[in-house]
Amino acid sequence: MAALGILLSNLFSKPRIELMPSPGPDMGLQESSDCCSCPEKWIGYRCNCYFISNEEKTWEKSRQFCDSLNSSLLQLQTRDELDFMHSSQYFYWIGLFYSKEHNAWLWENGSTLSKNL
Repeated sequence: MAALGILLSNLFSKPRIELMPSPGPDMGLQESSDCCSCPEKWIGYRCNCYFISNEEKTWEKSRQFCDSLNSSLLQLQTRDELDFMHSSQYFYWIGLFYSKEHNAWLWENGSTLSKNL
């Protein structure tokens, strides 16, 4: 599986490493957005910046890769993002994991999965 990272426009500074090409599928995303400016090779969509990697990595390696870019794996906030992910013929890691300790699905930031998604 490849990694899909999200970089919130108000949380990033300059990337710490040079970004690699991301030829991911064309899903109608634009290279820039009215409300944010994304780093080169990132895709702007609805005030967020997305990086779609074509490299196969484990979930943990994908999480570390995103962290090295001052970002995180995608945390779905809206149905639009879920539809965007579902429309692809490819599979991507997102920032969701099962916590045995909490007996629940959690996002990387510790929040719980919304029943609406």
